[in-house]
Amino acid sequence: MHKNLSFGLSALAAAALLSGCAVSGGSSTTPAPTPSTAASVPASAPASGPATTAAATSGAAASAKLMTADSALGPIVVDGNGMSIYYFTKDTKDSGTSACTDACLAAWPPVTTTEETPAMDGVTGTPGTITTPDGKKQVTINGMPVYYFAKDKAAGDILGQGVNSVWYLVAPSGDMVTSAAGKY
Repeated sequence: MHKNLSFGLSALAAAALLSGCAVSGGSSTTPAPTPSTAASVPASAPASGPATTAAATSGAAASAKLMTADSALGPIVVDGNGMSIYYFTKDTKDSGTSACTDACLAAWPPVTTTEETPAMDGVTGTPGTITTPDGKKQVTINGMPVYYFAKDKAAGDILGQGVNSVWYLVAPSGDMVTSAAGKY
């Protein structure tokens, strides 16, 4: 049993690496963002990323409300629980599909909603949705699908920034935050 599990995990890691979705790298520590004046993270928001992202991607969350928060890299887009939102540079704008599939989705779960047009507060990028292979509605901003990073455990974590030079935070304008200095 142990050998089968080890082999399965090794195969999953190899598949993620080959797809450009490996989870190594990223910022090691960052100060937690503070909510901007345009929107605030609810005081009752849970601080655990995995439970939050699991609920959001499992359909348990009725709607993903996106808002802005201040971070070490400047203003960024977060969900209603303060979890950071990312773009994948291998996605094609307005294609209606996500390039993150299979093993990639374990590390980069999609931000989903039940709404045709996701609620946004302080985000000036254009909201939308695409349909995932399992029939859920994945949120898009400016025609690009958005994702969580599984290693972000608490509101304010931005550990996915720059991973493999293909994962980047989303600015409130819908632009990609492509540098460590926060220049858009």
